[in-house]
Amino acid sequence: MRLFRFAGLILTSLLALPALAQEQDLTTGPSAPPSEAMAPGSTSPQATTAKLLDSLKRERDADKARSIASQLLSGWNDSGSATVNLLMQWAAKSVAEKKNAAALDFLDRVTLLDPDYVEGWNKRATLHYAMGDPRKSMSDIQQVLQREPNHFAAIAGMATILTESGEDELALKAWERFLAIYPAERDAQENMTKLSEKLAGNRT
Repeated sequence: MRLFRFAGLILTSLLALPALAQEQDLTTGPSAPPSEAMAPGSTSPQATTAKLLDSLKRERDADKARSIASQLLSGWNDSGSATVNLLMQWAAKSVAEKKNAAALDFLDRVTLLDPDYVEGWNKRATLHYAMGDPRKSMSDIQQVLQREPNHFAAIAGMATILTESGEDELALKAWERFLAIYPAERDAQENMTKLSEKLAGNRT
């Protein structure tokens, strides 16, 4: 089964370690909500994400776009909770050690503790994919996109699964959706071109 090169993005995303919030002691209780902890004049995480997404949509230079995309992924990785971030670190460590069952347990806890945290679902989707369960992976991707429709890494995962399942027309739509968010990504452009040519050939 051929894997698209862009699957590397979502696999890399799984191993990204979210930083703990200022080495906060877990016994001190949850951290203050971002809106309360923000300094006067600072920008909210939502506003920062919106600005980065707008920049990503407009950027045509692949290297500059990749830098913007990395900033977005970093922002999505940080849950704002020291407890959730620590569980995510443990999950990533377990994946690196090929202890997938332990990683899955940590990610299950994350989705229960903070169901609105998109990276909990995204990392679990990636793990299910790596463990050979595309159905569960797709289910978790749907959870991601319900909460963050612009999560391009999750859309790439969806496109990969659809292609490998022989759903070329749906995969093409997924790549089109991806490129509407991240137009400078060359692998996505290549994948969409190949699918378009394949579908056009099938119709002749």
